[in-house]
Amino acid sequence: METHPDIIAMRNRHEMAERAASTPRAQAVEALALLTGVYLAASPWIAGFSNLTTLAVNNLIVGIAYALLLSGGFGRAYERTHSMAWASCALGVWTIISPWVVAGDVSTTKTIVNNVIVGVIGLLLGLAASAAAGTKRRTRAGRGMPTP
Repeated sequence: METHPDIIAMRNRHEMAERAASTPRAQAVEALALLTGVYLAASPWIAGFSNLTTLAVNNLIVGIAYALLLSGGFGRAYERTHSMAWASCALGVWTIISPWVVAGDVSTTKTIVNNVIVGVIGLLLGLAASAAAGTKRRTRAGRGMPTP
């Protein structure tokens, strides 16, 4: 590995990714994403979704996926997994529309408000994570370093 022609570029890329993931902003986004995902997974029981088992299961699965996506993978491999942040945006949008798509006419105001608020927060956190990854890529390109 020490004789690899791109070893210096690879080390620089790894160091920049490490610095990006260790910024207070990135750590705050990661922590808030974890809390958002955990709340979304538990929200059917916290907010009291009554007789909406399909929406409860949907929120449980999407919440776990969201928590693992941003805080699990994104935080550990910041530069390589920035595209996962866009997937978290999609999960945020899905959370917003899921009461109508999954539950149909049986959605209550409580479930709709819960999912819209959590979905907007999830979408904004995903956008913040994507913007942070994009900023790091532009900064690196501005220094004449290759972007992957």
